[in-house]
Amino acid sequence: MEDLADLFRANLNEKRSSITLKEELEVARIYQRIEQLRLGERLQVIWDVADLPMRAMVPGLLMQPLLENAIYHGVEPRPAGGTVTVSGTQDGELIELTVRNPLPDAGNAAHSGNRVALENIRERMNLTYPGRSSVEANRVGDEYIVRLRFPHIEDSQRSSSL
Repeated sequence: MEDLADLFRANLNEKRSSITLKEELEVARIYQRIEQLRLGERLQVIWDVADLPMRAMVPGLLMQPLLENAIYHGVEPRPAGGTVTVSGTQDGELIELTVRNPLPDAGNAAHSGNRVALENIRERMNLTYPGRSSVEANRVGDEYIVRLRFPHIEDSQRSSSL
């Protein structure tokens, strides 16, 4: 219940449009814990984000909708479930976040999507980093992969309080 309350608070927070990457990843992990209760062993999530600059500022709700889509469209339709991988790298001043999920097994109906989450993320990224970010989503082999690229920017006022 506490995780659900935390997730609702994050979704309803209108006070600031940008949060730290650390806060953003925690919101996604809260969502994962909720889904883990529902799907049990069918859901595996690998987090490879330890080397990211956690004080980087990002628009809120980038990762949670991507994780939600990965679980809903990729893991849930598979009888055996699957693994979602959330990874990140930094190359100079550019941060890249990647979410990978399996495609549904042949013969298992996938949930149809209307790409609203991706468009919302793309719009928020363009507003935060005009002309300096990208959102790519593609099927590659038996996976669906979403990549976000954006500049590493820290808020000096918030950095000192973290």
